[in-house]
Amino acid sequence: MGLQPKPKYNIPSEATLDVLGGKWKTLILCHLSSGPKRTNELRKAMPAVTQKMLTQQLRELEDDGIVGRTVYNEVPPKVVYEMTELGQSLSGILDLLCEWGEKFIRGDFQAKEKK
Repeated sequence: MGLQPKPKYNIPSEATLDVLGGKWKTLILCHLSSGPKRTNELRKAMPAVTQKMLTQQLRELEDDGIVGRTVYNEVPPKVVYEMTELGQSLSGILDLLCEWGEKFIRGDFQAKEKK
């Protein structure tokens, strides 16, 4: 399987959304930001995600160079995922998403009435 050509983006944020797009990738990265995790640890942290979807999202993050996968030669096999240096460069974005979410949950934002 050869390298896929990089898509062309109209604006830079489109590239960011392409890599982080979808509900599960961002959640996976939030969990991995605290350190390496095994697949089962991620499943327990995100009970609503299916095993198939988790595997698919991890593979896409790995293909984009955001997440690294280490397989240990044990029985049963031990697989650990962790953020790469490129993935860690997203920590500021992830922090801001969490901060905004906390404020939203608390109700810190006032809806402006339309006139």
